Amino acid sequence: MRYPEILAIEPKPSDYAYDEQWTMLYALGVGAGAEPRDLPFVYEKDLKALPTMAVLMAGATADIINLGGIDFRMIVHGEQRLTIHSPLPPAGRMITDSRCLGVVDKGADKGALVNIECRIADAASGTLHATTIMTLFCRGDGGFGGPQDGALALHQAPSRPHDLELGLPTLPQQAALYRLLGDSNPLHIDPDMARSVGFPRPILHGLCTYGLACRAILRSCCDDDPARIAQFDVRFSAPVYPGETVTTRIWRDGNDIAFECLVAERDVTVIRNGYCRLRD
Repeated sequence: MRYPEILAIEPKPSDYAYDEQWTMLYALGVGAGAEPRDLPFVYEKDLKALPTMAVLMAGATADIINLGGIDFRMIVHGEQRLTIHSPLPPAGRMITDSRCLGVVDKGADKGALVNIECRIADAASGTLHATTIMTLFCRGDGGFGGPQDGALALHQAPSRPHDLELGLPTLPQQAALYRLLGDSNPLHIDPDMARSVGFPRPILHGLCTYGLACRAILRSCCDDDPARIAQFDVRFSAPVYPGETVTTRIWRDGNDIAFECLVAERDVTVIRNGYCRLRD
């Protein structure tokens, strides 16, 4: 990793235009559309955008990885944070500014954390719609002499039993559908590629699981109103395989929601330290 040069990289703003079909495709990509209550996300009549669609607009990550000297072959998406300042319209054109927010050197044999912040604003009005922070776990880049602290705080679930839970199924072809949104990594569709890196078969995109978790919160706590979501943060802890059911366990304290996601079939937790803040 090139440190401290990575902190000074200034990628060109990214231009992201999308239409109603793209918004509906995103909803289908994260499993919506099987029930009548999903119609507002998959039908152009009174169409609404799911809040987590904003993470698709986080641009210039590749510029920071390449110019920062990060070994892209050893990267794992570790955490994802999202703040919604103003709900996304179902169609529009956004401009995204990106920067490296900070790095943490965990040691030569432990890798590094890289936090990349993206601010997503309407291209015409300048209205700020969302801020995302992606934490990359760079397994091959530790030991560069950078700061050893500065990791972003993680929300802890209460010690009491969860208040409610909701299971949402994924399709066997869920990853093939989600990759149409732009993430064409063969790990999510090519069995040979998956086996070459230690997985028995292709895995679901982490950001698809992220969208599933948001749908579970919307259904359980927001009466499917996406305008209620103000913040949505997670730490990815294990992959989901297409066709599995993702169960979201929820602890609610007013407008503060802690959650985690698991796959009961394999008794594995796939999202930890989940936090959602609601608007009144």
